[in-house]
Amino acid sequence: MTVVFAGVGADDSNVNAHAPLYGDGRFEYVPIPEKTVETDEPRTFGDWELRYDDRTAADLTNRLDTYPEDGEARVVRGEAVAEWPFHRDPNFEALTYGEHRAGFGQYVPRLRRLDPGDVVAFYTSLVEADPRKHRYLIGYFVVDEVTMIEPDDSPAAKREKLARHPENAHAKRAGKVPFYDDKPLVILDGREPGGLFERDPIRLSEYRDRPDGRGGYYLRPDASERFDVVEGSEYMTRKPALVSDLDAESFVADVGRPGER
Repeated sequence: MTVVFAGVGADDSNVNAHAPLYGDGRFEYVPIPEKTVETDEPRTFGDWELRYDDRTAADLTNRLDTYPEDGEARVVRGEAVAEWPFHRDPNFEALTYGEHRAGFGQYVPRLRRLDPGDVVAFYTSLVEADPRKHRYLIGYFVVDEVTMIEPDDSPAAKREKLARHPENAHAKRAGKVPFYDDKPLVILDGREPGGLFERDPIRLSEYRDRPDGRGGYYLRPDASERFDVVEGSEYMTRKPALVSDLDAESFVADVGRPGER
């Protein structure tokens, strides 16, 4: 295994909005909201300036849905939206990404199998003139280090592992609130080539109607063939982790290097 596709970023489930895709191929990336204000992450929805617009992320929505570890979803509205911190994961500048989802999507089981030199690729929902919120590949990085934090690790071991990744969103939060002890966490640190595309994200999804009248997003057959997808659900409404059988060199040669795309 050499490439895992991970679904990230703002959507209806957390921000009540999707980042825009402009007609000339440029696009925005908006991270999800943090579970709590107790984090070392300084960036907020109000100071996150869009790359190709004079607005901020807070101008895209008037509602955030947060999901603290106590299981009680909380809604952030109005002026509080601008002051709410991001869960900046992935951090495309620091090239770090963490994940604890182990159920639907199979994120932890698939990401933990990556080795240095493999690739983690990121896709998100973007909206253009078409009202459909398709899934697009927006960036990636080559894996440099994989760190597993297990539920049965000692508190000291967890702190030591998190301290290795100070720019990771999970490490920034774990220093302020109790760390979720019942879930594994995988942290991937990256190396070049890596980063967010400047423009021309690659569309991965298509919309299909279903007999029950409820349509959904599915992996496009041409995208599955192009990236040699061998694991993961083709039902992309819920953003599963997808596994590609391409080697890293072939993947990079196909999609190009961030900063040059």
